[in-house]
Amino acid sequence: MSVKQVAMVSGVVVLIVIVGVVIAIAVNTSRGGNAAAPPSGTGTGATGTGETVAFYGDSYTLGTGASDLCNRWSTVVSAERNWREVNPSVNGLGFVNNRSAFDGNDLPEAIIASDPDIVFVTMGLNDNFSFASRSEQIEQQITDDLTRLKRALPDARFIVVEPFWYTDERPESVETIIGWVAAAAAAIDADYIAGASRWIEGHPEWMASDGLHPNDEGYAEMAKRMDEELRALGL
Repeated sequence: MSVKQVAMVSGVVVLIVIVGVVIAIAVNTSRGGNAAAPPSGTGTGATGTGETVAFYGDSYTLGTGASDLCNRWSTVVSAERNWREVNPSVNGLGFVNNRSAFDGNDLPEAIIASDPDIVFVTMGLNDNFSFASRSEQIEQQITDDLTRLKRALPDARFIVVEPFWYTDERPESVETIIGWVAAAAAAIDADYIAGASRWIEGHPEWMASDGLHPNDEGYAEMAKRMDEELRALGL
């Protein structure tokens, strides 16, 4: 093969790789993937000396879109209550979506290992992107996760939050998943916070530049609303 032919083949390979990367990014964004970077590591989770509180959540609990970890709602409400925050939440995670393990070496296992006094469950948003093909598995996994956590942590207080949502348009799957989460919460006698899917509805100025995640203002509103709900629960 001549030098000219080698150069032409190499150019084609590079072009294919570039196109593949662009397509992968576009698909990931369209499915609610990680289009925004996690918050800056210059802040830390709340490091209080009170109760240990674990958060089982996705990017809206991880704080993606915030400028710093200290601005995410979980850290704000934890700091206000002197809680020791354990927040291993993962971008794009659902009860089924973006998840490869279901009975060990997964996020529920990390929550259990932290031996928390209080457990927040703020999952379900990303499962809307798998709903068409995996609805039965999603419904079952919601029950399985909450039941497993309750059995492993019988003395912990559970606070299950209505799955967050990020646009004013709501596919039918949103309400369906909300119903499944509420039913699973009742089955383990958890506290349930309703209405969270609408906390940032109608406020595009509260969204980060990616259009998928809250910005600092959005997380401040979420922290305010969460604080009101927790006070109503005596926390």
